[in-house]
Amino acid sequence: MDEGLVVIVRAVIGFFSLLIFARIIGKEQISQLNFFDYVLGITIGSIAASLTTDLSSRAWPHWVGLLTWCLLGYIMNSISLKWRYAAKYLEGEPTIVIMNGKIMEKALKKQKYQISEVLELLRNKGVFDLTQVDFALIEPNGQLSVLLKPEHLPLTPKEMKIAVSPSGISTELVYDGIIIEENLRQLNKDKAWLLKELKKQGIKKISEVFLVTLNPAGSLYVDRYEDHLTKITDIGDYKGPY
Repeated sequence: MDEGLVVIVRAVIGFFSLLIFARIIGKEQISQLNFFDYVLGITIGSIAASLTTDLSSRAWPHWVGLLTWCLLGYIMNSISLKWRYAAKYLEGEPTIVIMNGKIMEKALKKQKYQISEVLELLRNKGVFDLTQVDFALIEPNGQLSVLLKPEHLPLTPKEMKIAVSPSGISTELVYDGIIIEENLRQLNKDKAWLLKELKKQGIKKISEVFLVTLNPAGSLYVDRYEDHLTKITDIGDYKGPY
């Protein structure tokens, strides 16, 4: 068999094997990449690459190795979910690096973090002043969780006794110029209602619209293919409100 065809066949096998195994292992492996997940992902990717391009050996040993690593990842994930003590060693635990506004130097040293790295992570959270921080924790996936001091916490509508409209996930009614009739039915709306609402915004045809969404508060978002915006080549050209 031609080598190019062999590579294609192996690539297809490796691709769909990874797709299936990733579904089995779960999204947690992707969304929260701790050290264990990092090593697992690199190894599985390396085996899949060898399965595709290493023509000096048969494909099935690589596939067995891929299956074994994925099974081990699934088993370890299941153990972590059932036994908190095991999860402590497999996934790690959060580490407090700032407590009551004070930097925990020993904790930083143990985690092999420099204070400059913590300051960078704080800036990524929108915190530029250490005096505002009450607690900060380094999560097992390397992310920083921050609790500001009470006087620096943002006010909420509840605290200000302000009534707010209901919020929720917007529903797509039109996508890429095509009406999603199932979503309209779920909202007890019809095509006539949609066309009427679009007409209010000067839109005569569905084909003019790229995206339309409706949120639970009843607000309709409409994006046309032709937005008729003035092209801005430089931020200095923008003359809108600041």
